[in-house]
Amino acid sequence: MAKGRYHHGDLRAALLDAAEELVRERGADGWSLREASARVGVSPSAAYHHFASRDALVRALSERILSRLGDRLADACDRAAGESADPSARERVADPGASGRAAGEDADPGARDRAGDPHRRLIALGHGYLRWAVEDPAVARLVFGAGATGPDSRVSPHPHDVLTAELDRLADLGALPAASRPGAEFVVWAPIHGLAVLLIDGLIRVDDARAFDLQAERVIRATLNGLCHEPAPAEGWPAVHTTHTDRRRSHLGQEGEQVGPGAGDLLRQAE
Repeated sequence: MAKGRYHHGDLRAALLDAAEELVRERGADGWSLREASARVGVSPSAAYHHFASRDALVRALSERILSRLGDRLADACDRAAGESADPSARERVADPGASGRAAGEDADPGARDRAGDPHRRLIALGHGYLRWAVEDPAVARLVFGAGATGPDSRVSPHPHDVLTAELDRLADLGALPAASRPGAEFVVWAPIHGLAVLLIDGLIRVDDARAFDLQAERVIRATLNGLCHEPAPAEGWPAVHTTHTDRRRSHLGQEGEQVGPGAGDLLRQAE
């Protein structure tokens, strides 16, 4: 938003827009709250009514970007299945703890996917994540950073929850063994995120869009193949946490549901 274009509208949204422009121009750390204020034509004191600091503005921007990414990934999954929308999938994103295996729910769980590859939705999710990162690398790096969101952040739909819903779908269809489902979102996310970082940092390159899509698909299929054939340890898989999953665990605990002891954040990127 060019300087002087703000006229008594939604100042909070205008500051977020300006901050996003500055991130794309200068990177995650090359700008200040004062510069964002100047860009929309208000004083820093006016901006402080909405954001107590630059960090607060960055956190709010990260929350908005992650929500947009969550929508993008959910839409990519729906388009891959030839659906304009899948209410049951959206319900799972909103509440991943609600299992599609409950009695009476999804009486024919394979109806949506019997016409094709059950993995196509998850492959579309991986494509969507990678394309988002490659098309908007500065913004991606902002939310990849530690501390991008915090315990009180609200992101809906969160990309993690979209991924969780898709893996639950695969387990419901029998395309992912039940023993491999716990923690599978972290196993799948790691290579997709790693490929995204390698691409935006220029450490690996692909020749064209077709090669890009095939590489993404190969990574996802190889990961799923490994999950389908892994031997589970007798003691079970270790718990892995993110800021987002700890927020959800805390929320479930406040609602009176049983949650286990926290192990601390072992994985805080892209929250």
